[in-house]
Amino acid sequence: MSGRRGEGLTDEKMRRIAAGATAAGVLLVLFLVIILVVQFVQIGIANRRSAEYDDAIRQYEQLLQNGEATLETLQAEETLRELAIQNGWTFPG
Repeated sequence: MSGRRGEGLTDEKMRRIAAGATAAGVLLVLFLVIILVVQFVQIGIANRRSAEYDDAIRQYEQLLQNGEATLETLQAEETLRELAIQNGWTFPG
């Protein structure tokens, strides 16, 4: 048997293992916190978009109730194109 293999776990080896495990644990927790923050940001963006869509739906429902527009008018291709451009859509070409 070689001299190094027969020694077993010394205090120095235990300290190195503990330091490595601690560093790995800290990196894991840091990684998970970053993922959590990114997920919260994505949820916030999705909620904001949902609120914007709900506002737009309410606006168009109000137009329909007041008789300012009909469903056929809102579904016309030209109207849909104008609404898309107003909301930031671009068309290729």
